[in-house]
Amino acid sequence: MPKALVNEIELFYDIYGTGEPLLLIAGFDSDSSSWSVLMPFLVKHYQVIRFDNRGVGQSSAPKSLYSIQQMSVDTIALLDYLEISQVHVAGHSMGGQIAQELTLAQPEKVKSLILLSSWAKGDSKFHAIIELFGDLPSKLDAVLYQTSLLPWLFSDRFYATPGVIEQIINQIRKYPFLPKPHALYHQSRAILNSDTSKRLASIYAPTLVMVGQQDIITPIKFSEHLAQGIPNAELVMLEQVGHACFIESPEIVAQKMLKFLTKH
Repeated sequence: MPKALVNEIELFYDIYGTGEPLLLIAGFDSDSSSWSVLMPFLVKHYQVIRFDNRGVGQSSAPKSLYSIQQMSVDTIALLDYLEISQVHVAGHSMGGQIAQELTLAQPEKVKSLILLSSWAKGDSKFHAIIELFGDLPSKLDAVLYQTSLLPWLFSDRFYATPGVIEQIINQIRKYPFLPKPHALYHQSRAILNSDTSKRLASIYAPTLVMVGQQDIITPIKFSEHLAQGIPNAELVMLEQVGHACFIESPEIVAQKMLKFLTKH
């Protein structure tokens, strides 16, 4: 499988579909596989590029400190490696932080920006949650840790769907690339040290902000802040879905994304 050597680490990536390039940036503890249920809807219209951030999946997991800006530099280096000069960018959660930094650093590369379940600056409760998410991996078995995150990610409706959570837990048990505790700690601290709130007005790319109404990690107020701070941003709130909105309702999320992308 393809890997790019960038910034002294290896980044795993894959590319599917044809058309204008669309880059997907995953969130905390997530790798490129997290986009799998959304991919069939996107590859019909775009050349979709997925990759594993440093610390997860099949990418390198250095033991030094991480930062969101550093991960945005990784992402820019990957685009340069792939000789992609302009791209639509979609980031989920921490991936939305990375996408914001990428857009601020090299605005000429970003044709449009989609921020899913993301934020500019967290509050005290959010910081407590993320700190806990970073500390727990060294205390728990890897599969138990991943399972413990599920109630934070999904809505009441999703949990009530027969067999769905059990299927996800079985996938976790079989997955060969679960991240190491040190990498999750470093990703969590990168999140805690990131803040774009005073720079949002400098994001001029057409922007879609999307959030689930049952998101208990990054509540609606975070997305409202993004949409108010980014010039001419659109805000879409999705009913009955949680933080992992594109896993719960991939068809609806894809429809919203594609409608936005076709305008830009």
